[in-house]
Amino acid sequence: MTLSVPDRLDLSSVVHRYAAAVDDRDVDAVLELFASDGELVLPEPPDVLTPARSHRGRGAIREALAAVTSVGRTHHSVDSEVYTAGPDSDVAQGRIAATAHHWSRASEGVTDLVWYLRYDDDYQRSDSGWLLTRRALIIDAIETRPARRLR
Repeated sequence: MTLSVPDRLDLSSVVHRYAAAVDDRDVDAVLELFASDGELVLPEPPDVLTPARSHRGRGAIREALAAVTSVGRTHHSVDSEVYTAGPDSDVAQGRIAATAHHWSRASEGVTDLVWYLRYDDDYQRSDSGWLLTRRALIIDAIETRPARRLR
C-alpha cells in the first residue's frame, strides 16, 4: 500500500503544526494533533538520548510539554520527512529529522542548547484528519553554544 500525495501533505502538515505550536507554546494546539489515547515518548537528556519515558493521553502529554514551555524560547526546524503507509489506508508511519534550538538567559548571557533529533511517528486517520498515535523522540547529538541576543 502506498500513501497518496494528499495524505503525505496532510501528514507533513501535522509535523509542521506540531513544531510551530511547540515554538508558540500553544500546548492545546499540540494536544489536538494527538489521538485522545496518543503517546509521547521522550528521552531524559543529557544522560539518556533514546525514548525512555512514556506519556500516554492528552493530560500526561500536557504535563510532559511543561518542560519545553519553561525554556526562554525554542525554534524547531524540520529537516527531512519520510512517510510510509501502514497495513491499511488509515495508518502511516513517519521518520522526521529536525533541529531544535532551546534558548535560555542566564547571568552569563544567552545559551543556545541545540538538539539534532529524530521523531519516529505513528499516525491514524480520524474523522478530523491524521493524528499522532505515538511520537518517540530520539536525540542524535546535543550542542551548546552562546547566542548574542534573544527576543
